[in-house]
Amino acid sequence: MATTVKATKSGAKEAGGPQAGDKAPAFSLPADDGTQVSLKDFKGKMLVVYFYPKDDTPGCTTEAIDFSGLKAKFEKAGARIVGVSKDTVAKHGKFRDKHGLSIQLLSDEEGTMLEAYGVWAEKSLYGRKFMGINRTTFLIDGKGVIAQVWPKVKVKDHAAQVLEAVKAHNKATA
Repeated sequence: MATTVKATKSGAKEAGGPQAGDKAPAFSLPADDGTQVSLKDFKGKMLVVYFYPKDDTPGCTTEAIDFSGLKAKFEKAGARIVGVSKDTVAKHGKFRDKHGLSIQLLSDEEGTMLEAYGVWAEKSLYGRKFMGINRTTFLIDGKGVIAQVWPKVKVKDHAAQVLEAVKAHNKATA
């Protein structure tokens, strides 16, 4: 089944994608629950967008479970969370159900959003070069501006670090 993927490159920079202070690139992607999710849906709320390489791999599973475990605290702090990869909506649904995930997972099969956010890049493993997703997280404020970027994320404690950044952003803008 073909899915509609729309993302614009407004705000993306040549060198690695948008940075803190830039307008977040708009997107509209299908989610694991069958809905269509757009940046504009989060107007007035902070949004954590984390990009990850692949469903059901060790690091990606840990990251999704960690964000799901802190979902209530993120919501209390006024932030929503979405994870984005190239996996299909069906695969996202299986991943969500298998691990009891409570966050939305967006499918960017065509890679348009991945490119707009500068996370689709050449990678190297055991001397072999290939294109893949750089694990990266963006915190977008309620006005659609990127407040913080975490490039080349290390999964351990990352969700908790992002939660602390959300709380700090709230204090700074209060």
